[in-house]
Amino acid sequence: MLSRRSVRIKVIQLLYSVSRDEDITRDELIKRYWKSIDSSFELFLYNIYTLLQIASIAEEDKDKRATKYLQSEVDKSFDAKIYFNPRIKDLEKNKNIQKVFDKYHFKERTDKDIFRKIYYDFQKEEPYQQYISRPTNDDDDLEMLLELFRFCRQSADYNELIEDHYVTWEDDKSLVIGSIKKVLKGLPFEKDDFYKEYYPEEECIKDFGEFLLLRTFEEDKSLLNYISPVLKNWHHDRVAVIDMIMLKMAIIEFMYCDSIPVKVTLNEYVELSKVYSTSKSKEFINGVLDRLQHQLTEEGKIVKSGRGLED
Repeated sequence: MLSRRSVRIKVIQLLYSVSRDEDITRDELIKRYWKSIDSSFELFLYNIYTLLQIASIAEEDKDKRATKYLQSEVDKSFDAKIYFNPRIKDLEKNKNIQKVFDKYHFKERTDKDIFRKIYYDFQKEEPYQQYISRPTNDDDDLEMLLELFRFCRQSADYNELIEDHYVTWEDDKSLVIGSIKKVLKGLPFEKDDFYKEYYPEEECIKDFGEFLLLRTFEEDKSLLNYISPVLKNWHHDRVAVIDMIMLKMAIIEFMYCDSIPVKVTLNEYVELSKVYSTSKSKEFINGVLDRLQHQLTEEGKIVKSGRGLED
């Protein structure tokens, strides 16, 4: 579920925390790293839970319509099919994932009134109005669930709900969205523990992520010996903390991650600097890393093998 870019972001954030608190130990750093990985997976599961809960309000909607004194034709024919379709029911009947929801205490952590508000806001949308007013099939059910999830992501209430529980929502959002779409399209699953397949791959989070974190942490001082000579009229103390962290991480990738092409590493940190650093960092990071990769190549310290994997 996580990409190397999202792992880089986690490493940047953790190394920044070290720069603010030098008492953080290696063991504590590892502990925080794996907690952040687990939190991203939990965030994925929480999105499944919230989507299921919001869809379930349709049953309440049906009961309300049935008790109206003056019912419209839509009220009379209303079917809570966004909740009673096979895809949602497969999730609801999945004992394994329900146990996981209980493990994380999702129910106790969320006020159902929030789900009600989101559903009733969605209920006013034209796509949903059309969906409930005509006969539909499985493809229509899938499209409406995707539409509901799309609406949720645009809802201030939904985003506030997620951000209240998971500070990494903005960082992990695109990957969680992609995973949720795959889940909805894949339902119903043959395996009750299908969600385990969405836990980040070890190659990404351990072989790359944990390695990058620890190597950068452990070689922090020595990495300055590579950076200082190429700064050109800058002393390293004047470099923004985040920029210095990214430069050090990039050197580790240049020298030790032999399956990641130099160009990929360089481009990745330039892109990350646009989001996580200053307005001038893009040009600074690009220039310094370009000089560093030439220097390290000449010294024989960059040896790449294979074509590398997509980030």
